[in-house]
Amino acid sequence: MRILLDESLPIELRDELPRHDVRSVQEMGWSALKNGELLRRAVDEFDVFLTADQNLQYQQNIKTLPIAVAVLVARSNRIQSLKPLVPSLLSALDSIKPRTLLRIAL
Repeated sequence: MRILLDESLPIELRDELPRHDVRSVQEMGWSALKNGELLRRAVDEFDVFLTADQNLQYQQNIKTLPIAVAVLVARSNRIQSLKPLVPSLLSALDSIKPRTLLRIAL
């Protein structure tokens, strides 16, 4: 699965998703883009947008874009807080569908 890692998440999270092709917003040169434009660009190259932005679902109409969004909900955006969510995330990635938003929390 091709995953775009939002700049709200640490790049070290990529190491926790070894079966997937993970790129960061920074690597793509999209750091300056607002969420709407970021998602529009992502649809051509990615299957999932992975973020910690819990407000994204209220700012964007995910159902209009052929990409899935997974929101990680943890105490902080530090890798230590996010690692416990990885098993649930990996399981969800096996069945996530475009135009859906999935919240992953403990």
